[in-house]
Amino acid sequence: MKATKMVSVNNVSFGFDDSRQKIIDNVSFVARKGQFICIMGPSGCGKSTMLRIIAGLVKPSSGKVYYMDREVTEPTVGMSFVFQDFALLPWLTNIENIKLGLSLINISAEEKTKRAQALLEKFGLFGFGDYYPNVLSGGMKQRVGIARAIVSEPQVLLMDEPFSALDDLTANTLRSDITYMLQDKNISVNSVIMVTHNVEEAVELANKIVILSNKPAHIKEIIHINSKAPRNKRSEEFTSIVDRIYAALAK
Repeated sequence: MKATKMVSVNNVSFGFDDSRQKIIDNVSFVARKGQFICIMGPSGCGKSTMLRIIAGLVKPSSGKVYYMDREVTEPTVGMSFVFQDFALLPWLTNIENIKLGLSLINISAEEKTKRAQALLEKFGLFGFGDYYPNVLSGGMKQRVGIARAIVSEPQVLLMDEPFSALDDLTANTLRSDITYMLQDKNISVNSVIMVTHNVEEAVELANKIVILSNKPAHIKEIIHINSKAPRNKRSEEFTSIVDRIYAALAK
């Protein structure tokens, strides 16, 4: 029995100037409960646009996106977004930035503070709640961004190259944090869709990799990975999948 469909992308196309300049061409795939999906492809092929269409931030020229069988026409509380550039508001404290993720949730101010404080502690930011983002390192800022995304208890987490602005050591630590977070039964997220340029990162995290062509982007290949994360980067399976992705991207 297949797991529940969390997100369905059905024949989605997108273009500028009334679709005369097509960016995405008839893309379809499904994200099921328990899946971590990475979207990959050449630079400028429309990966981030595809993610924004899924989030309801951009309207497709044709085709539809469904979240739990409901058509997505605008942002929904069931899906949250993590941005590449952190997107923290510098005039708000870190805990206030996290509570922004609860702005559409009808709960008390006390409950909002309680949830935000709990995530500050979970992400190793205890004591930094009343500081402003400018005192944080890049990795700490992204932890605040991730906390803001999951504080509303979404089912699906959408991430647009969330580790690309970080140094290798910090990025590796955050990738491990994400892996273990998804195994935490106290975290509501049960499906992730992430855009990345990093092939090794995709193989480390994902169990399904959607490879797009150059624009107008269509699906070149979908690769499934059955072994559990975290994965051994030196294993024969890992290097074989990495080589397969590079080959697909180079076609």
